[in-house]
Amino acid sequence: MKVHNSIQNFNTKKRHSVLTIGTFDGVHLGHQKLINQLNTSNKEGNSVLLTFFPHPRKVLQNGKEIKMLNTINEKIKLLNRFGLDHLVIEPFTEEFSQQTALDFVKDVLIEKLFVKKLIIGYDHHFGKNREGNFEQLQKYGEHYNFDVEKITAQEIENTAISSTKIKKAIEDGAIEKANSYLGYAYLLSGKVVKGLGLGKTIQYRTVNIYIEETYKLIPKKGVYIVRTILHDKTIFGIMNIGFRPTVQGKNQTIEVHLLDFKANLYDTQIQIEVLKRLREEQKFDSLEILSQQIKKDEQIARNWIAKQV
Repeated sequence: MKVHNSIQNFNTKKRHSVLTIGTFDGVHLGHQKLINQLNTSNKEGNSVLLTFFPHPRKVLQNGKEIKMLNTINEKIKLLNRFGLDHLVIEPFTEEFSQQTALDFVKDVLIEKLFVKKLIIGYDHHFGKNREGNFEQLQKYGEHYNFDVEKITAQEIENTAISSTKIKKAIEDGAIEKANSYLGYAYLLSGKVVKGLGLGKTIQYRTVNIYIEETYKLIPKKGVYIVRTILHDKTIFGIMNIGFRPTVQGKNQTIEVHLLDFKANLYDTQIQIEVLKRLREEQKFDSLEILSQQIKKDEQIARNWIAKQV
């Protein structure tokens, strides 16, 4: 998959594209159905996915904080799994948002991306004030000689999948429900940084993960079972997200105790898959009681992991 950092940088010898457009936050099962249809429809040209960064709502709502399921790098890695020919990431600006639906079709889809078939989700809108819709695209397609196909709502247990519903599940701590919508385990990607060293005092060393992207949605505070790949090996662990109330912590941290793994990971980039929530974060009367609870968490985690592998 070739990544282009703007529409202007899109360069291909094939002047025939099967295209889809959207923010694709989460790259969830609904998105995946659309992408698979895109690849199936691509017979002789390029399969192209056009997305935007930052999220359009952040720009149009005057910098309002918008929490996202994926960092831009996570999204690129996820999309790379699906065999796309091209990923175009357009920097979204207020100026870009002022294009009319017609100008967007003519100047972007036709002249820059060479669209011959456009595949969109059931609720897709585009152009200034979101004025463009499926019916308009069909009319433009007849005029400019491209086909338009709409994908209906993908459902799990009669509930339409959406990034909003996945975010709600993650915020509520229902990580397994969120993962069932995503089609993969929710990801946390960051750098291992030095902590206060408290893990050593309770015999449970942890890696502290710093996530630079403040727009990344962090799951609800609590203790989770997680998994990562280190040195080509799958390593499981127990993660705590919270403020460490037992030691009067003031800032939220993400700490992972990796099971049966002791190598130094400082300054390493790490990607964690969040598998299951075990319990709420708690305040204990002493570090000894905290250590006893972590031992119980570890046993529960090991029992659960044994059933998965």
